[in-house]
Parts: sequence; structure tokens; C-alpha cells
Amino acid sequence: MAELTPKERVMRLLRKEPIDTMPFFSGMGMVVMPGITKAGVNFASIHTDAERMARSALWSSRLMGFDCAVIPYDMTMESEAMGNKISLYQDSEDILYPTIPEKMWSTIDEVKIPDNITELGRLPLIPKAIQIIKKEAPELPIGCWQLGPFTQAGQILELDLILKGVFKQKAKVEELLDKLTDMTIKIGQWMQASGCDYMTLREPGVAADLLSPRTFRDIIKPRLTRILKAWNSPKLLHICGQTDPLIEMMNECGADGITVDIKCNLAEARKKLGNDVLLMGNLDTYTMTCDEKTPVEKTIAHVKETIDSGVDAVMPGCDLWPAIIEENMKAVSETTHTYGKKPSPAVGRI
Repeated sequence: MAELTPKERVMRLLRKEPIDTMPFFSGMGMVVMPGITKAGVNFASIHTDAERMARSALWSSRLMGFDCAVIPYDMTMESEAMGNKISLYQDSEDILYPTIPEKMWSTIDEVKIPDNITELGRLPLIPKAIQIIKKEAPELPIGCWQLGPFTQAGQILELDLILKGVFKQKAKVEELLDKLTDMTIKIGQWMQASGCDYMTLREPGVAADLLSPRTFRDIIKPRLTRILKAWNSPKLLHICGQTDPLIEMMNECGADGITVDIKCNLAEARKKLGNDVLLMGNLDTYTMTCDEKTPVEKTIAHVKETIDSGVDAVMPGCDLWPAIIEENMKAVSETTHTYGKKPSPAVGRI
């Protein structure tokens, strides 16, 4: 059989169908400076223009050998659409992601989510960028993502208020999380209707080094489950940080695959999940692709160790930091594709 395209490879993997070799892809940010430079734009502009967003994703994938294109890149788009002012750093040439300098709400009761949220702020850029990528690179699968409700709550309110509220204002926090769950379902379905090929639900604020497994079980898991049930497949669940005590509960939320951070013990996670669950991760995105002290041989060994630990796809443990070392980044994709020709636990080979 002929070599699969990246889209064929990723979509078959997400259905647990045999593939030619392991993909290197993500459900999180995969834009890098060589791609941005090749697109002829600066970092600040890729967050505010659909054409620049699309082309920076395309060139990042083409130059580095990624098996996907992922948009958008920053975590403030929904907050902005709700009414928060955003710092876009448009006069800077540095790598500065958009931020919220001052949150507009100081209490849970103030939070209001517009009914037409997908029409507000920069969110309308996403369908336009999706169509540009589809037209110019039909061989690439397009990934989109949404923050989970707990992490999104920390974007629009002070995190300390949310963390304390879990214990002191539990009913109010749960009411807020339900509103944000509805919003996340709506925006995810809109992204899917706009043409993205797979969705990732990202909930970095609920790792076991931030919340207890009991809180995850009682407050977080039911809402993640509701979101994933409402989205079409393929859909992934990613939690940054320590997930060893959560991995089985993550799998019960209803995603088609689980993706994990570098703090996760892959071998132990695979034992707990068994061989029928798609498990993806957990490339050390800074040490292996950005640190000038890391020789390429160490990066190659890290990728091989990750594959041997039982993943079905090599995936960054978090967003790629754009200022990568090209040799190391390319080595990640190349090693995944060459060393990953052997079957993985949940996915066979053609």
C-alpha cells in the first residue's frame, strides 16, 4: 500500500485502524518561528488575521514534518469574545502571546456569556483559517481545541477566587462551570461544523498537582464527560501536569484518545489503561526542542523512549514553544516516522 498522507494517517489512528507509521501531531499549539518567518509575518499578527494564522500553521507543518495543522494559538479568544480587553502586543517583535491585562469581572455572579459568542472578537477568524488550510493543504488534518470549563473560569476570574470557591462557594462555582460547559460545547460544535477534523478538550488547570482526585471526580469529570458526549468524533482529552492519579478517570470521560504531559508516567498509564485505549504524548517540548544545550542525539533517544513506553502517537506534552531549534524539531518528526513503523499498543500497521 502507498504511504499514507498525514490526514489519512491521523484520521485512521483516531479510529484505531492500521496505519503505515506513527504520526507526530497535536491538539495544541504547533506553530514555530521558522514557519512564521517563511509565511512572511511576525508573531503578533498570526493572532489577528485569518490568512496569517493559516499560513503560519501550514508552513510550520511543511518545514518541520508535522502530521497536522492546529489553530488557533492563544487562550484568550473566548475571554475576549465575552468582553475582556486583550493585550495583543502588535508593536512587539518578541514572542508574546495575547494576555488579559485586567479581568472585567471580580465575582462569579457578574459572569455573562453572549448568545452570539462565535460572532464576537477574533473567533470569526477560525472558520476562515480552516478553509484556507483545507484549500491549500488537503493532505493535512486540521485540529482545533477548546479550554475546559475550569481552566476557562481561571481566564475570566482570578484563579484564587475559583480555587477557594470550590470549597467555600461550591454551588456558585458549579453553576459557573455549567455555563462554561455549555459555551465549550457550543464553540466546539461550531468549530467542527466549520470544518476542523478533530477537537481537543484541554483542561490544564485540573491536574493532580492543583486539584485533588476527589475534586476531579466530583466537579470536573462530569462536565468534561458532558462536553465530550456532545462533540462529534474524533475528540481528544488533554490535561497538563500530573495525571497519574487521574488517568483512568480521564479515560472514562468519553474521548477517543488521551494525551498527557511530561509529568505522566507513560508506562504506568499504559498498564492502567490497557492496550485498547489511544494514549498519546509526552514530548518534553522545552528541553528537547528549544534548549540549545540539548544535542539532537538526546532528542532522538527521548522520542524512541516515548514510543517504547507505549504511546500510539508522539505528541507534545503541551503547546510547542515557537522558538525551536530546527534540527531537534525535525528530528522529532523524522524519528517518530522511522522508529514508529512498528505497531503500537492500540493501533496496528498496514
